[in-house]
Amino acid sequence: MRALPIRYVEPVYRPPSEAWSLIFQVTLGCSHLKTRRDPSSPTGYRVQSGCAFCVAYQTKPFRARPEAEVLAEIDAAAAALGGRVERVFLADGDALVLSTNRLLRILERLCARFPRLQRVTCYASPQNLLGKTVDELRRLREAGLTMIYVGIESGDDEVLRRIDKGATAAQMIEACGRAKAAGLAQSLTVILGLAGPDPERSRRHAEATGRVLDAIAPEYAAALTLMLEERVPSFAEQAGDPAWRELTPVEALREIHWLLSVIRADGIEFRSNHASNWLALKGRLQGDRERLLRQIDAALRDPRLLRPEFLRAL
Repeated sequence: MRALPIRYVEPVYRPPSEAWSLIFQVTLGCSHLKTRRDPSSPTGYRVQSGCAFCVAYQTKPFRARPEAEVLAEIDAAAAALGGRVERVFLADGDALVLSTNRLLRILERLCARFPRLQRVTCYASPQNLLGKTVDELRRLREAGLTMIYVGIESGDDEVLRRIDKGATAAQMIEACGRAKAAGLAQSLTVILGLAGPDPERSRRHAEATGRVLDAIAPEYAAALTLMLEERVPSFAEQAGDPAWRELTPVEALREIHWLLSVIRADGIEFRSNHASNWLALKGRLQGDRERLLRQIDAALRDPRLLRPEFLRAL
C-alpha cells in the first residue's frame, strides 16, 4: 500500500467520531497552551498556562502551518486517493484561530480536490469563536465547514477559572450562539469531576454545566469523566486545590444525574459512552432523559452494571 503523502507532526488528536476522516493539520498544537522546557517533568515540559486537565500538545508549541504547505498536502492526498474522500478533520487543537480568509482558501481547495466531500469539521475554542463574527462563521459554513467540536468542560465560572479555560460560561453561550446562528452544527464536551468530590461543589458544577448545555442546545453533547496523566504542574497544583482527587464511580454517577436533571432543551443527542466513563449512556433529550436517569439509578444500586476500572482509558 502506498504511503499517504501527508507529514503529520505527532501527537495528533481527533474526536472519536472522526475515526474515518482524513486529517489535515492546518495548525500545530493549541494556541491556549503555553509551556517551557523542564527536564524534571515526565513530558520534558512544564505547563505555564492552559487548561489544567489537558495533557495534549505539551511537547508541541503552537504555530500555524504555512498555507502553501497545507494546500500542497491537500493536492497530493487528492492525487493519491483519487478524490474518494468524504470526510475531513482539520487539526490540531483550534483551527479556527486562523484568519477567515485563510480558512476559506483551505475549504475551497478541499472541495475542489475532493468532489465527494460531505463533511469538514474541526475543534473550536470559545475564544476563537468569539474572534469571528456570525457573518464570518456563516461564510465558513457556506464554504464547506459543517460542524465544530467545542470543549465546554463546565458551566461553573469558579471551576472554569480554576482550570484556566480562558472563557466564562456566558462567553461560551455567546460563542456557541454565534456558531448556531451561522448554521454550524455543534458537538459539545463536558467533563465530570472537574470540581472534585465535595458534594456541594460537585452539584454546582454539574447543574451549572447542564444549564449551559440547555442554553446552547447543541446537536450533540458528550460527558467524559476526568482521568489524569502525569504533567507538571499537576491538575491539583494548577487548579490551586491540594485536597482535590478524582471522583469515585458513585460520585461520578451522581454528577451526571444532576447534570441531566436540569436540561430541558429538546433534540440533543447525548452520550457518555467514552472509555473514561464508568457507565455508557446514549439517548436523545428529551425523549430518552427519564430512561437515562433510570439507568444511572440502577447503576447506583448495582455496581456490577459499571465498566470495570481496567477498561477505562483516555
